[in-house]
Amino acid sequence: MGLNISKGILPTDETAIGFMHCWQHVPFEFIICAAIWFDDGKKYNHQPKNVESGFVVSGRRHYNCFSSIQSIGKALGYDKTLVVKKGIKLEEKEKQGFITNKDRFVDRIEAAQIAYEAKQIDKPLKRLLSEDIY
Repeated sequence: MGLNISKGILPTDETAIGFMHCWQHVPFEFIICAAIWFDDGKKYNHQPKNVESGFVVSGRRHYNCFSSIQSIGKALGYDKTLVVKKGIKLEEKEKQGFITNKDRFVDRIEAAQIAYEAKQIDKPLKRLLSEDIY
């Protein structure tokens, strides 16, 4: 099924899963997007394959991930003070990194190596920032 917006056919969750499945078959690993892993010690479904506990929030930039967490808290009815308090507790357990096409969460150091080897950046870096690749 192709994506044909002129006929009103829009991507669905099934289409997105199909795209992700295709990316997994690319013979090399590359960076897809920024992500933050909040390891609260609990097990959640549908996390990157190397995340055994906690949950990963992804976004265009790392601040988008934090904004998503705040928005979800507000949407669930938490007042701003509670969202900030819970956010601070989560930040103590957070790890910033990226999601790869191989469904892995990687930290900024490993992401820099992957992005360089995938030719997403021109020179080796010690730590990757989302601004370095897009």
